[in-house]
Amino acid sequence: MGIVKIDDGLHEEIRRASTVMCRSINAQAEFWMKIGMLAEANPGLSFTEIVRRELAAAQASPAETSPVEAAA
Repeated sequence: MGIVKIDDGLHEEIRRASTVMCRSINAQAEFWMKIGMLAEANPGLSFTEIVRRELAAAQASPAETSPVEAAA
């Protein structure tokens, strides 16, 4: 494990996103880094396609990947 120096503004964006996504600040930063790395390696794939491939690789069940409906 290492330390990554990032701009204060980016850290604030990560903090806000982590709150919305119910992740720790470190987990949110790690998620963005991993998705960015995969996007660079697979420029023809959309964000959704990248996430679907990662879910398939993790063998997530369909129930775990179904969208959650908003309460009426």
